[in-house]
Amino acid sequence: MSISIASSPHVARVNRVDRVMLQVLAGLAPGVLALTVFFGWGVLINIALAVVFAVLIETAFLLARRRPVLPAIGDLSAVVTAVLFAISVPPALPWWLTLLGMLFAIALVKQLYGGLGYNPFNPAMAAYVFLLVSWPVPMTTWLPPAMLAEHALSFGESLQLIVSGALPTGLDWDAISAATPLDAMRTQLDEHLSIEVIRQSPLWGLVGGRGWEWVGVAFLLGGLYLLWRRTITWHIPLAMLASLGALATLFWAIDPQSHPSPFFHLFSGAAMLGAFFIATDPVTASTTRRGQLIYGAIIGATVFVIRTWGGYPDAVAFAVLLMNIAAPTIDYYTQPRAFGHSRGRT
Repeated sequence: MSISIASSPHVARVNRVDRVMLQVLAGLAPGVLALTVFFGWGVLINIALAVVFAVLIETAFLLARRRPVLPAIGDLSAVVTAVLFAISVPPALPWWLTLLGMLFAIALVKQLYGGLGYNPFNPAMAAYVFLLVSWPVPMTTWLPPAMLAEHALSFGESLQLIVSGALPTGLDWDAISAATPLDAMRTQLDEHLSIEVIRQSPLWGLVGGRGWEWVGVAFLLGGLYLLWRRTITWHIPLAMLASLGALATLFWAIDPQSHPSPFFHLFSGAAMLGAFFIATDPVTASTTRRGQLIYGAIIGATVFVIRTWGGYPDAVAFAVLLMNIAAPTIDYYTQPRAFGHSRGRT
């Protein structure tokens, strides 16, 4: 019997960046499919455009910085950023806004800070907030879910709308656009309508926004896949969803006529996407176990506060970016005690 002797390390490295990114893309697949089913071909068109723009922009900046291109492109981090951005924006977003979003995400938030591992903010969410603040109308013009659409856009019509801005003959924006359930709920609550009246809206589904609740379930399934593969840990998703759900339950119990149920908060908007795929970004999130619980809990609380009293109906991007700033401080104060040392800091 022969024994092969090799130098250390003797355990194969499994956490390569490209492998992790592939697992994230696989986890996103159910949510992307659900978004496409309910909101049309524009979802896939946006993803394709964002991926192409992100790869080209990253290539250009790497060449300008005289850095190797293939390893950086091959790690698929730009692709994941592009997909996260594309599924967060409306499916009829003009192509030039997608281009601007990728310029902001890849060039400013990622490459100018030194590339992957050095960016202090989540690039996809930074680009989303940049566009939302600068161009609020196209960034909040969503298509209605498939079961409520008077005219379902074909692939060609979706492509024409995104590229040229031209609507199909005989249609206007009022005929093909609709508010999101969170936006509609917030607007109608501002008009002093009760939740019971709002629930009669066709936008309300079983527990959340019609169509959106199934998108939330799809991202939940994708997130459970990431947990099963140990791509992420449970700390941030559980803390974020528990915090959001607990606050929603408290206010719903106090005044159910003015606050929707916790299920509405959890399964409408980007709560599930944010909990499993955005807040868990290993570069910009907290890295200690206690810190991740604190980080996730504050994100969930911030989402509830902004949704309830702020100026934007969905708040995941804002909450994540705010906590990106706080992550280094949280890590500093939640470092585990080193063996043989006291808990006091020198």
